[in-house]
Amino acid sequence: MKVALTEKPGPIGVFDSGYGGLTILHEIRQLMPQYDYLYLGDNARTPYGTRSFEVVYEFTREAVQKLFDLGCHLVILACNTASAKALKTIQQNDLPKMEGETRRVLGVIRPTAECIGQITHSRHVGILATSGTISSGSYPLEIRKLYPDIAVSGEACPMWVPLVENYEYDSPGADYFVEKRIGNLLRKDPAIDTIILGCTHYPLLLNKILKYTPRNVRIVPQGEYVAYSLKDYLQRHTEIETLCTQSGTCRFLTTESPDKFTESASIFLRQHVEAERVVLE
Repeated sequence: MKVALTEKPGPIGVFDSGYGGLTILHEIRQLMPQYDYLYLGDNARTPYGTRSFEVVYEFTREAVQKLFDLGCHLVILACNTASAKALKTIQQNDLPKMEGETRRVLGVIRPTAECIGQITHSRHVGILATSGTISSGSYPLEIRKLYPDIAVSGEACPMWVPLVENYEYDSPGADYFVEKRIGNLLRKDPAIDTIILGCTHYPLLLNKILKYTPRNVRIVPQGEYVAYSLKDYLQRHTEIETLCTQSGTCRFLTTESPDKFTESASIFLRQHVEAERVVLE
């Protein structure tokens, strides 16, 4: 990473490989509308879920660097695959090489893991996520660190992100893929009473997910828990909070066509947004 960065306060950066991170951004802005936000979607290279650890790290590092270059001191990886495959390397290898101590990168897996102990009663939890997140083992690792008594089972859902990105999340064709993956997960462990949606795209499939999930099983989207975790983080780390500007603005950047981003982002956020194109390198 480059090291010549501004020390002036700036917006909070939010990064995702595609559009799913907008569900996290929405919840964060609902809870803390006073801050400025800069969202970056690497839509030209999505999805990350099937890519190798090395490639996900490289792409994520480039995105984090771009947000730092644009004045962010705090970046949220609103992408489970990036959080699983790149976060620790960036925190341990890249940030220490930078001048000063005013840059932070946070993920979405730890905040989700922290809340799960208060939700599950059976102590059996399921994870629905991309192939990359499941293969990384990040959720079982984080949950067992905090709650060794909880059994964790995962199911990869390789078709779910394409369904969302191609606006098929509410179509009849989505039912087959949703029912199949939930059925697979519950057959692995019938005692599951809590399912984490371990991909930020999945809340758009929530109606289908609820349709095929038993009523006694609780579904946990991430956005609300990540937002409250970030609020707590800023309250505990005032040295970072004072470097986050507060004018209530939000800008959107994409590596794809701005028009395409605007069309899709408006579906996720249920409001019209304007985006600018950037190049990552």
